Amino acid sequence: MNNVALACVAVLGLLLFGLGLSISAMRFREGTNSGCEPDPANLLHKLVRAHANTAEYAPFLALLFLYLGARSPSTATVSLIVAATACRCLLVVGLIAWPTMAKPNPFRFVGALGTYLAGVALCAMLLR
Repeated sequence: MNNVALACVAVLGLLLFGLGLSISAMRFREGTNSGCEPDPANLLHKLVRAHANTAEYAPFLALLFLYLGARSPSTATVSLIVAATACRCLLVVGLIAWPTMAKPNPFRFVGALGTYLAGVALCAMLLR
């Protein structure tokens, strides 16, 4: 198994579970049991969206990383795995760090586009 692929799976897992823990802590602090304000500038709302988006992509990316990483991946494949992981992290930063989600920002754009491009390329690697 490729160690870089395993490390990237670990990063995706830490991202997913770290966001979940952050949401739980924020809910506890605010006394909110469920839901959140639909305000795109509200931190809880931003955390919920970042967690939901991560939960949509991280599992399949992790499967791709593990499968491809177990088959003596080429440098290009490992580079795509790293790029996809970096893009997922960029997207989360873009959702949380900016004052509002109502306006696009470069981290969100690069994170989303990079996720799509790297994900499609990794899927194509399955066909080789």
